[in-house]
Amino acid sequence: MSTSLPDATQVERSDGTIQLAVVKERHFKAPIVLAVLTVLLGAIVLFVPRDGTSTFRLGDPSQSFALPNVALPTAVTCWVLLAVLALLTVWAFWLAWSYRRQPLWLTIAFGILGVFAFLVWAAADGLVPVSSLLFGAVSLSVPLVFGALGGVIGERVGVVNVAIEGQLLLGAFSAALLSSITGNPFVGLIGAMVGGVLVAFVLAAFAIKYLVDQVIVGVVLNVLVTGLTGFLYGALLVPNEQQLNQPERFGRIQIPLLSEIPIVGPVLFNQTFIVYLMFIAVALVAWGLYRTRWGLRLRAVGEHPQAADTVGIKVNTSRFWNVTLAGAIAGIGGAYFTLVSVPQFGKDMTAGLGFIALAAVIFGRWDPIRATFAALLFGFATNLQNLLTVLKTPVPSEFMLMLPYVVTILAVAGFAGQIRGPAASGKPYIKE
Repeated sequence: MSTSLPDATQVERSDGTIQLAVVKERHFKAPIVLAVLTVLLGAIVLFVPRDGTSTFRLGDPSQSFALPNVALPTAVTCWVLLAVLALLTVWAFWLAWSYRRQPLWLTIAFGILGVFAFLVWAAADGLVPVSSLLFGAVSLSVPLVFGALGGVIGERVGVVNVAIEGQLLLGAFSAALLSSITGNPFVGLIGAMVGGVLVAFVLAAFAIKYLVDQVIVGVVLNVLVTGLTGFLYGALLVPNEQQLNQPERFGRIQIPLLSEIPIVGPVLFNQTFIVYLMFIAVALVAWGLYRTRWGLRLRAVGEHPQAADTVGIKVNTSRFWNVTLAGAIAGIGGAYFTLVSVPQFGKDMTAGLGFIALAAVIFGRWDPIRATFAALLFGFATNLQNLLTVLKTPVPSEFMLMLPYVVTILAVAGFAGQIRGPAASGKPYIKE
């Protein structure tokens, strides 16, 4: 029986014995990405210089207590921040050269300072409403967070959930239809969960019972749901818009005192029911995945189904019901479109966000908390695109439309690195 260790290799000594020797590897992917971003930001500041004053509004006009605006000299602040980013990049290269891991806080600090430097450059002689920027980022991230949670549960149990897009879209359609008929947004929310479950049920049936390739099933389901909702929208909702496509929406629920906290108060504590449900869902999934018997069984099935089977866990049954649960959670994200964001259902209204949610799962390393932060990052990039349009920056409009997807590519390809998902993810289990 041979024994293997990570980053280790067997070396035969002169006396014929075998000794394990540790082999260290340098990982330069993250430092290279940081260097490229620093150079790009420096090129923007150098070749498209902007003078004047950049003003940041920290308070919210609706609050009784508001912080004063912060005005910064644009050019000087940009160059100072660039110098700090360069130092962080050099430090990242030194850590890689010294065979040390990149600390998470370094990447986070670089990201925050880099975005801040770009905002200072973009807001020359303009105003950046910080609370509104963050509020919009959270709002745009809600469907992504629910989709990412569904993706994490699905892949942790061993099923690749490429059908998140279809679950979001059918959830949005079901929520709009039922909420319009009943005049109750909670009925619409339940309908969205049922819509997500239906898509997940078909995915689980074909992938688990009939052993069809999971990625192919997911792609086909996305196309099927897109065509089905598009047909029903034109044949059912458009002719009966007042009766079937005017959903009753959730209103904002302001939490006393907490909503008055500067900057974060309006962002976190003056939200709708679905946003508060998102906070609860993230906490419950994170706790359940690592602290409960359900989570232990789920992870065991996704990592080593044969071992799980030997201790009495019904692998395929566990996969089936957990994929269904993942579909219900993703369906809630679809409900956000029609019960909060947009007053009615529109054809193809999810616009590919399900695939970005899947990227958030990978970037978040199949962890619910990390995936949530990844979804918030993508939501922030989308809202930043809108802000740059308002500020009338010299950045081409085509690039601003690309911004969320560029961030997604950089996050997954650059910062995710060489990561390993659940060992049995995407592999059907056949009991011998």
